Amino acid sequence: MSATEADTTGIDVPAEPPPQPVRERQKALTIGAVCKQLEREFPDISISKIRYLEDQKLLAPRRTQGGYRLYTPADLARLRTILRLQRDEFLPLRVIRQELAAGRADAEVSSAGKGPDPRALRRASVAVTGHGALYRLSDVIDETGADPKLVKELEDYGVIKGRVREGDVYYDDTEREIVRAVTELARFGVGGRNLRVFRTSADREAALLEQILAPALRSRNPERRKEAVEALENLAAIASHLKYLLLVRDLRNIAG
Repeated sequence: MSATEADTTGIDVPAEPPPQPVRERQKALTIGAVCKQLEREFPDISISKIRYLEDQKLLAPRRTQGGYRLYTPADLARLRTILRLQRDEFLPLRVIRQELAAGRADAEVSSAGKGPDPRALRRASVAVTGHGALYRLSDVIDETGADPKLVKELEDYGVIKGRVREGDVYYDDTEREIVRAVTELARFGVGGRNLRVFRTSADREAALLEQILAPALRSRNPERRKEAVEALENLAAIASHLKYLLLVRDLRNIAG
């Protein structure tokens, strides 16, 4: 029969299109298979790190009746986004959680290196009150892939400072992310002593912002102190973005 079929009235009507094949569901991956897929792009990926991200409510893979984790392609894409935000933008997990909730997609992260992002200032937002969760030294090393000698060097140069509690040394979110960033720099031969310039720059910026807001920060009025803290966080974001822009300008000059 031709591409058309005649109905009982003698009028040619188009033939019914052949049924489309049912698209197979993409197979879910075990946690070991996920590690295998990501280890080339993220050499420090580990099963314990993925489990930690799940404990922090950043991932929610489904479980089999036997309790095994199964990761869908969407779970894998979300994990890749998280890892890139940690590696490329040094964002703490608290901020990454906010980015994901706001709909941050992996494609946006992949294109981040193509030029300044208009949302960069929002990403640079910081919280200056509280220290967040605390992590043992072993957890920081496992999470960041840092060399223990490098962490000690950072302590010696005052770049990070652990808190001793019941015989264990603990670090907060910010210090852990400092270790992560320095670990990346260490791959290019940057050591603890080279970080003095960063520490000095940060100290000077903090002193400047303190000078601007000191009276309000020391006010006895709780409402005024709260407003001062919010202003301090905004100023920190602006200063961070300005420093980024100045660095980009100077590096472009170096590159010719």
